[in-house]
Amino acid sequence: MTDITDFLSNTIKPLQITDTVADAQDLFEEYPFSHFPVLESNVYIGCAGAEDVELMGIEKTMADLRYNFERFFVRDTSLWLDVLEVFAKNETNLLPVLSVDNKYLGYYEITDIIKFFHETPFLREEGGILVVEKGITDYSMSEIAQIVESNNGRLLGLFISQATTERVQITVKITLGGLSEIIQTFRRYNYDIITEHQEDAYLNTLKDRSDYLDKYLNI
Repeated sequence: MTDITDFLSNTIKPLQITDTVADAQDLFEEYPFSHFPVLESNVYIGCAGAEDVELMGIEKTMADLRYNFERFFVRDTSLWLDVLEVFAKNETNLLPVLSVDNKYLGYYEITDIIKFFHETPFLREEGGILVVEKGITDYSMSEIAQIVESNNGRLLGLFISQATTERVQITVKITLGGLSEIIQTFRRYNYDIITEHQEDAYLNTLKDRSDYLDKYLNI
């Protein structure tokens, strides 16, 4: 399996705080980025947005825009699901990547991360999808895994797909084993079954209806 850091790119050098707005406009005109990182003395100070750059006079520098910079980033140690979440929260198609000591390393592009996502067993392998719900203080990821595996199921992945102050929903993908027995065991452990889907129909629906992915990709 490819590691997410294999998609780390340095193809385009980051903007510098001394670069002109004209330089930035040329960059955004050539590449379909929503944002691009800006460095000052080799330190990442934020991302310039394409729309903000477009509105500035070409004679100005990136320093004149610094208070408009958005300061999102991920670490090179971040998991792919966390990276995808930062993309979505900031409505961007490019993410700066920093080391643990805040050194700028490069950037991820959304198209590469989605390709990585599609190669994970969670999406690629056939299986059944369950969405289960329990009290926020009562559920346990290890308990969920134990329920699946005790019924001869193989867990392909699980994540918290919805949460409130009182309840949490967990989406679980399972292959092998009897799905009906797994569901019955979940109920014995006081999990509510929100929905169940055979094969990958649920994930296909998620992909088909995702406005965010539709905005940047043609999948």
